[in-house]
Amino acid sequence: MNVPGSNVARHLRSAATSLPDHLATKSPTGVGADGKVIHETRSFRQLDQASDAAAEHFARSGLAAGDRVLLAVRPGHDLIVGMFGLLKLGAVPVAIDPGMGSSAFLDCVRRSRPSAIVGVHAATLLSRLPLTAFRTLRHRVTVGNSAWRQALAATSPTPRPIADVASETMAAILFTSGSTGAPKGVCYTHGMFDAQIELVRSTYGIRPGETDMAMLPLFALFNPALGTTTVTPLLDPSKPLAADPAPLVAALLSEKVTCSFGSPAIWGKVADHCEARGIKLPELRRLLIAGAPVSGELLAKLRIIAPNCVTHTPYGATECLPVTTITAEELLGEARQLALRGHGTCVGRAVSGVEIRVIRETEGPIATLAEASLCAAGEIGEIIATGPSVTREYDGLPEATRAAKITDGARTWHRMGDLGALDASDRLFFFGRRVEKVRTAEGDLPTESIEPAFRQHPHVFRCALIGLGEAPSQTPALVVEPRAGHFPEDEAARARFIAELRAIAKSCPQADRVKHIVFQRALPVDVRHNAKIHRLQLGKEWTKQLAR
Repeated sequence: MNVPGSNVARHLRSAATSLPDHLATKSPTGVGADGKVIHETRSFRQLDQASDAAAEHFARSGLAAGDRVLLAVRPGHDLIVGMFGLLKLGAVPVAIDPGMGSSAFLDCVRRSRPSAIVGVHAATLLSRLPLTAFRTLRHRVTVGNSAWRQALAATSPTPRPIADVASETMAAILFTSGSTGAPKGVCYTHGMFDAQIELVRSTYGIRPGETDMAMLPLFALFNPALGTTTVTPLLDPSKPLAADPAPLVAALLSEKVTCSFGSPAIWGKVADHCEARGIKLPELRRLLIAGAPVSGELLAKLRIIAPNCVTHTPYGATECLPVTTITAEELLGEARQLALRGHGTCVGRAVSGVEIRVIRETEGPIATLAEASLCAAGEIGEIIATGPSVTREYDGLPEATRAAKITDGARTWHRMGDLGALDASDRLFFFGRRVEKVRTAEGDLPTESIEPAFRQHPHVFRCALIGLGEAPSQTPALVVEPRAGHFPEDEAARARFIAELRAIAKSCPQADRVKHIVFQRALPVDVRHNAKIHRLQLGKEWTKQLAR
């Protein structure tokens, strides 16, 4: 049997060998009259055979090793089959968030220059439009039609050879969410994926045979390599916050899900649903929440809803994940009080094999680590990280690569774009995005030095510190999105809400620097997690509104 040592797809082949009859995927087909989600299931042997058949189908359709392939498939079994089929072929999947808007999506396609598309019928049909973004496409493979189903049915008991690639061979291009700028294609090698899989496995103690429900489709792609069952959630990945929590909770219970990853926005919906109905999730053992700072209120609620679960809040980025991690127990202790007093949100210590530093802020590229100036313990600066899973470049964006990467001999450091501080025991405290700090005549205000104090109000769903006017003479303001049913509808209600916010934030010495508190029914957020707030957009909008 050909199982090359560097192709990341070999992990699925290993799972099919060691756990052939264990369920690999559970894909929802509908909801029954009893409210339970109906799933179609496949074993690891079936998944391995199906991805072999997909690789053969791709090859017959003209795809070859090294080809860049736009992957436009809905979450579930077909997405996993398509991804691993391409990896087995040695092709390079290109994954772009579908909900970022047509203009941004097409720009990402144009810059990634795919030679083929593997997608649902609507996607391959769209790709025939006479648009610049699709000019490089030479091959189209439609997923879900009769040709696809026939191809996957033509399985063979003899495993198809997996493409022999080097550790440094390009494996995939994954696009960032573009929450504070244009989305960028991140170049992953097979070796980087290997390192990431091992980091996730060892950091969180994930074992073969577990059942996972990832609320972010790309994270489900780790599961076949980890030997865990993937339960696909019933949600639209381009609008996760619009999901109905009822079928999500029903599947968590009926499928005995032991592990899940999701944003604080989606897990907030799940927690509220469970709390309102007295539902517990006793089988859940491990929960990873990331994508934006997680409130202490949500973590405390999850303690009750999932009594046997350890909740982790990993910190990282598409370019390097994970970087640090912390459990809810630690976060709800002394670290919680520090956050409320304006000392930033603790995101834990570096995971094994990853090194983090905080350097003084520098505008423009930093060519080598020797050019960076380290911050002292407790000093706020720019967070950088290095390790085996840290990516080295953006696709087709040399200027962005120079701006984000620092050379250190054979190692590459990634500039996270975030502000942070390391304490004397090497805990990292997160202070928000660099570009989103408010720059005033009295000094800078990082977002996470202020927001946690206001976020603790029980009627605040989320809030954003913004700067009104132009830097460096901005006026700090807070935009609050109240929880459902608590929006202040008149001036008296607004005054009461503001007074309560001022009172509850007194623990933070800098809270009184916020000159205006305003309310908005829905804050603009990123499409991937529905949790990262577009503060720069808010700043421009409220500067105009308050001026009027």
